[in-house]
Amino acid sequence: MSALESDDVAVDAPSVVDALPRAPEEPAGPIRVHGKFFFAGEAKHFVKGVTYGPFGAGSHGAQFPEREVVERDFALMRGAAVNTVRVFTVPPLWLLDMADQAGLKVLVGLPWSQHIAFLDSPKVMAGIRDAVMGGVRACARHPAVFAYLVGNEIPPDLVRWHGAEAVRRFLKELVGLVRQAHPGALVSYANFPSTEYLTVDFSDFLCFNVYLHDETAFRRYIARLHNLAVDKPLVLTEFGVDSMRLGNEEQRRILSWQVRAAFAAGAAGTFVFAWTDEWFTGGHLIEDWAFGLVDRDRNPKPAFDEVAARYKGPLPPALPRYPRVSVVVCSYNSERTMEACLASLEVLDYPDYEVVVVNDGSTDGTLEIAERFPYCRIISQPNKGLSVARNVGAEAATGEIVAYTDSDCVADPDWLTYLVGKMEASNLAACGGPNFPPPEDSLVPAAVAVSPGGPTHVLISDEVAEHIAGCNMAFRRDALLELGGFDPVYRAAGDDVDICWRFQDAGHAIGFSPAAIVWHYRRNTVQAYLNQQRGYGKAEALVYAKHPFRFNLFGQAKWLGRIYGDLSAALLLSRKPVIYSGTFGRGLFQTLYEPPSSLTAVLPLTFEWSVAALLLAPIGVVAGGWLWLLTLPLLTTWAMCLNGALKAPIDPRFSGPKARALVALLIYLGPLLRGWERLKWRFKTMQTHDHIGFGAVEQRARIDWPARAFTLAYWDEGGAEKEVLLGGLMEFLLPLKYFVVADTGWSEWDLKIARGLWSRAFVTVCGENHGGGKRLLRVRCALRASSLGRVLLRCFAGLTAACLIFGSPAGAAIFLVLGLINLGVIGWQLVTFGRLMHRIVEAVAGQARLVPVEPMP
Repeated sequence: MSALESDDVAVDAPSVVDALPRAPEEPAGPIRVHGKFFFAGEAKHFVKGVTYGPFGAGSHGAQFPEREVVERDFALMRGAAVNTVRVFTVPPLWLLDMADQAGLKVLVGLPWSQHIAFLDSPKVMAGIRDAVMGGVRACARHPAVFAYLVGNEIPPDLVRWHGAEAVRRFLKELVGLVRQAHPGALVSYANFPSTEYLTVDFSDFLCFNVYLHDETAFRRYIARLHNLAVDKPLVLTEFGVDSMRLGNEEQRRILSWQVRAAFAAGAAGTFVFAWTDEWFTGGHLIEDWAFGLVDRDRNPKPAFDEVAARYKGPLPPALPRYPRVSVVVCSYNSERTMEACLASLEVLDYPDYEVVVVNDGSTDGTLEIAERFPYCRIISQPNKGLSVARNVGAEAATGEIVAYTDSDCVADPDWLTYLVGKMEASNLAACGGPNFPPPEDSLVPAAVAVSPGGPTHVLISDEVAEHIAGCNMAFRRDALLELGGFDPVYRAAGDDVDICWRFQDAGHAIGFSPAAIVWHYRRNTVQAYLNQQRGYGKAEALVYAKHPFRFNLFGQAKWLGRIYGDLSAALLLSRKPVIYSGTFGRGLFQTLYEPPSSLTAVLPLTFEWSVAALLLAPIGVVAGGWLWLLTLPLLTTWAMCLNGALKAPIDPRFSGPKARALVALLIYLGPLLRGWERLKWRFKTMQTHDHIGFGAVEQRARIDWPARAFTLAYWDEGGAEKEVLLGGLMEFLLPLKYFVVADTGWSEWDLKIARGLWSRAFVTVCGENHGGGKRLLRVRCALRASSLGRVLLRCFAGLTAACLIFGSPAGAAIFLVLGLINLGVIGWQLVTFGRLMHRIVEAVAGQARLVPVEPMP
């Protein structure tokens, strides 16, 4: 763990002769998927591949070169550190044997008639199924098989013709057939940008063919593909350069940065297209393209040496600079997961880092476990809360960068490399990565792990985050300390939300590195999960106190970006995503756009909705008749919960009805408990807001009852303009947790101020110029019921009328009484809010030294 820096200088590529003796390391066991990477045994396995073929039929009858040519090809590949070969036709067993002897794996393409309208003919579909099954059986579960591809670049016209969902279902069926014929095999589909919207989340890893020769665009597209892959490995199954048109040197240069950029961005594997210029397709040899690393006679081009150098180098690629990193782990009673956490941090593949453990008053065996790891620096203190512990770690850090993870996390070996690489490349002050739940050993933890409400990241774009989870975030130490560190008010949660928003308010962008992953153990019991949701509700109330602009009517964060990492997005009642296909479906990059979700999208899962639904449903059941419609709000919520449970990615070992039912229950209970705690703590923190020690009111307000407004007037001879009052009101109200919205040019008012669920104040200021610096500022404050209040009153009125129409006077009486109570509450809120606004305007005017025009007698 010593300091290491390296200059980004050019290194001579090895010659072909130097390349030949070196063979790739053979995988130590079957290759498996673990998060966003492949592993062979306990070692991470990067796929370093080339495409091979298609070729014309040889004398042996297969669509591959003669055996001696294949043997020479595999030997050259082996010397270039290639470890995987992608073929486009089913390989004969002798070729798989040769690959196995050469230490190579084979990605087997299963060809079928994907250039025709295959879903229009049951006969064609049956033939495709037979071809896929036959291809897998022909491979005889050979140990050289790395994985199967059930298709490659289905033309966008055909996907539009059949419909993306129909094509998706058929591909999913093909994947199931492969797994039936070869249990345990890895399976995927090779997609491309023209059908990017074709979701294949049922595959084991995401494959894309990408031909982009602009480095910036290439890197950005890899970031996009990572977000499509979510928690699965990303493999670039094709990218290449035509040396016939661009020249050998340009091919070498582009392939060099493409391979490096792909692995630096966290790709789990790459396949350079192609191994040789010999390429046979459409029934004839293609002679006007030259994508190969070697020519038709197997003479290496300059790109061969360049790719070999990249494949032989360290993966992920070495960074130009390795700033020292201090990893801070804050722990409180973490004995269940502490050992796994520190064991993972001990073997991070980063040359210069330290680990600081802040033991925040643990009463279990946390400290004893930490002391077993002598490489850690341990700081023990009385329990002061998470934010204080984070600040203690930052103060003690000796690194240029402070990286935080939690004591219930296990870090990927390359976690720091990907985090720091992103920060260095983009000159970022903050960066984070994803966190995934590890596999669980029993049903309850497996169900809890996929339930919504866990730590997630929110992305504004594919590379910029609005929020990064506290279990996986890193900051430049000087920037973090300059902002004052974490706010001590957050003792258990909310600290990450607050610090992210403060960094953005200070002008910093927060980066996101999708390959910088940690495994985060979720709560392993239902009770622990529900307690966590209560804690999050309290934290939301505390964060609201500092950032009221960023919350909606129900006290939930208004994210500008998209939420990733749990079921939250799947639960929304949002509009159907839109596919951009280009004119006549000819777009090269056909993207799936998801419209932003509105408040109505989450309404049935809010605490307020659920409480109202629980009150209305019994009335509907008891009253009967048309009043049974009162059960619809509750049924809507339950339907959303069941839909979310069906979509939940539960471990297949436990994905039965019991686990789905438990997830549905947690989806329902989580927002209830979270909302209750949020409202409870909002009420606690707001109790004193309406009783601030204002001075005596100096001016009688003129009340316009028909307009539901009052006016005040102030005199000033110092040239004060309306902005003095408006700015003063905003500065006064924001710390008191009021929603304050300023006019953007489209409104008849200057400020809209929200108080609670029912009342709104609209402030308008008019300035009269009386010569010189003399100004008369008139303030009008109009009081209105909120949109929610008006909707509820109309609903009660409509329900009352409906009951009378359908002959249910008892129901009409119930809704009339409820409506009158609601009207009374709204009226009382408006009166009290009007009095409060009078005092607030007076206080702000007094601070600005404005003279009241009509002082109190």
